[in-house]
Amino acid sequence: MTPTEMSLIHHAAFVKERGWSLAELTSLLAQPYIAAFTVMGGFALTRTVAGESELLTLAVSPAYQRRGIARDLMAQWINAAQTSADTAFLEVSADNYAAINLYEKHGFANCGLRKAYYSRKDSPSVDALIMNRPLTQG
Repeated sequence: MTPTEMSLIHHAAFVKERGWSLAELTSLLAQPYIAAFTVMGGFALTRTVAGESELLTLAVSPAYQRRGIARDLMAQWINAAQTSADTAFLEVSADNYAAINLYEKHGFANCGLRKAYYSRKDSPSVDALIMNRPLTQG
């Protein structure tokens, strides 16, 4: 999947927030420790370093949602991260109940809060939940 395709998906998936630009995605993908997991209609970007793996973003095009794509991307990330990290973590908008449910099904638990972390286009900022889970390092 190209950075252009990723940017289009990200903009479509995150209509309440600002989608990531082509330049931002291209720059991020060029950095060390970044991994991209892709499937038709969706992608996840992660950073794994110093025993921790962070989900930077997971985006699924609205036309592909409710097909298990996010679940598959999560499984790909966790399986890959287990070989080089002890802990996985992520941040999620406190009002994104579908994502929170997905992350809980993959063993993540709330471990912190970032007040007013996500800016919204037409409404007040929303808190971010910090979630983590242990991994079995292989």
